[in-house]
Amino acid sequence: MGYRASGWDPVHRSNAPKARSAVVNLGYVVNVIEDPSERCDALRRAWALTDRALIVSARLNVDRRKLQQSSSYADGCVTNRGTFQKFYEQHELRDWIDRTLEASSVPAAPGIFYVFRDEQVRSDFIASRYRRRSAAPRLTESAELFVAHEGLLRPLMQFVTDQGRLPSNDELNGASPIIEVFGSLRKAFRVVQAATDEERWGQIRRERSQDLQIYLALSQFDGRAPFGRLPLSLQRDVKAFFGSYKKACAEADKLLFSLGGTGVVDTACRQSRIGKLTPTALYVHESALPALFPVLRLYEGCARSYWGRVEGANIIKLHLGDPKVSYLCYPEFDRDPHPALASVLSIHLQTFRVRTRDYRSSFNRPILHRKELFVAPDYACRDKYARLTRIEESKGLYDDTSVIGFEKGWNELLARNGLYLKGHRLLVANTQRSSRDGFGAVSPEAKPQRRSGELSD
Repeated sequence: MGYRASGWDPVHRSNAPKARSAVVNLGYVVNVIEDPSERCDALRRAWALTDRALIVSARLNVDRRKLQQSSSYADGCVTNRGTFQKFYEQHELRDWIDRTLEASSVPAAPGIFYVFRDEQVRSDFIASRYRRRSAAPRLTESAELFVAHEGLLRPLMQFVTDQGRLPSNDELNGASPIIEVFGSLRKAFRVVQAATDEERWGQIRRERSQDLQIYLALSQFDGRAPFGRLPLSLQRDVKAFFGSYKKACAEADKLLFSLGGTGVVDTACRQSRIGKLTPTALYVHESALPALFPVLRLYEGCARSYWGRVEGANIIKLHLGDPKVSYLCYPEFDRDPHPALASVLSIHLQTFRVRTRDYRSSFNRPILHRKELFVAPDYACRDKYARLTRIEESKGLYDDTSVIGFEKGWNELLARNGLYLKGHRLLVANTQRSSRDGFGAVSPEAKPQRRSGELSD
């Protein structure tokens, strides 16, 4: 991939040089060192070699359940392979890193943390997590001046799309020729607004303001940085959107503390135009998170700021009546018309207790229906999902929802109705077939033939 890498290990590569590097990875090392002082020393020595960022990973207590046998030893255990393992809680590992290095680490994923040398780089990295992607407005019919200088104006449009505000002259490559033609970046952007949808630019500004507000609210957990230690770009964002850092922080804290209000999260979930609402939770696809109400984005952000990104999770469950967020993994969400659940990780936002469950070897896994409800309106496959739902509804397959939530009940229902699925198409099975498997689905030996073609709505 074009990166130069080297490594050192006290046993397997002890003669290798320990060179200072932009990024140092201490990957699953501290959990196998039984001496706590040696453990701290290994972390400090790795940090001493780091110019920009240190990555620290260790095994968590949720992994210990997978061990068949182990016996307690020191502050960890000895596995059945005779190796030492120290298992951590997520917060325990973070606290140990922060105390040992006298720095503030950032959760990247379960058991994985980033430690940045530069506080401004750290702040910018965290802020980028809550900055949604947008598309610039399309041209209007009256756009002669814009069309004449479109190539010149495109970088300006891209900056405003990304940041939600006008750039300072030193922030934009190619600012000088734009100023030379139009007099200033502000005047140039007026030409852009006249040629495009001005309201859309206002929406982009509001979205960026919300993104910044959520970042500042969540920064409260790590100790909010003084204004002067923020990256210059973020400082300019604050001034453009809020006028002052004091006002920006006040707005962010107001949003954060609103989560504790009675029924605030539940009400936002029930009023959400995106996501599948059930009596106990709102379920949304990860791609739809930026489109949720700010209070719900912040609610999910509280869990993410503690745990980091849950690998493979693509459905987020925001619980009602309980301060809890769950991350669900459906590996075949786009390909399978009714994908099966592979695993769940849940975080309680008061106790920070983490629970996991693996369904991959389960005989009868939970499955999804009405996939179009989980995603935003602009999701690429949404129309295909909605079309299948209409067809399945027209065939009465959703009349009794108590039997379709798991693979066995759903497959039996399809079989009783002489139907089967091929991708996101519902087909009529050959009524002459005689071989079925135990779930009522067609067996490979008796693959059904299309009798009357694909069902349509």
